[in-house]
Amino acid sequence: MRLIGMLDSPYVRRVAISMKLMGIKFTHESISLFRNFDQFRAINPVVKAPTLVTDDGVVLMDSSLILEHLEKIAGPERSLMPQGLQAHVEALHVIGLQLAAYEKSVQIIYEHNHRPPEKWHQPWLDRVQLQLLAAHEELEKAMARQSGWFGGDRMMQADVTVAVGWRFMQHEVPEIVTPKAFPRLAAHSARAEVLPAFVETGF
Repeated sequence: MRLIGMLDSPYVRRVAISMKLMGIKFTHESISLFRNFDQFRAINPVVKAPTLVTDDGVVLMDSSLILEHLEKIAGPERSLMPQGLQAHVEALHVIGLQLAAYEKSVQIIYEHNHRPPEKWHQPWLDRVQLQLLAAHEELEKAMARQSGWFGGDRMMQADVTVAVGWRFMQHEVPEIVTPKAFPRLAAHSARAEVLPAFVETGF
């Protein structure tokens, strides 16, 4: 399988780390949406990262849909999602919060990097920042309700998604999402980032 996209995207990094934790072999191609548009388009006409090309040549996109497929390949023993109904819905709650934070941070980044300052719409930026912080406030509460990993004694998808998100926030919007405001999230990410799958999948 081929994973296409840059690891500075939390969506791409989330999938890459998950594949390593699930023991799924793949090759990674660092192709930029912006610098290598035509090259990416030749693989996926929609030009969306991450893109996964299966061994049968099927093109998948959207990190959550890719991971849904990979969970089928991994099977229950290597799954990163809880099997019990209550634990599963709680994991989805955490993952949904962090994916919302991914989205809101990217909106801020795109506004700052791809529009001239005189065209920034501050009321919209203020609202997006409010949503970004609200997601992190809820995640910090979720961290306070558990000890160790979200999966208990081993890392699960909620842990991967949250840890990858924190690293991304500290790289892109550190003035908004700060360790002082969210110490549990910062500690969770620090614990994850020393693991081999994370170290090997840095950016």
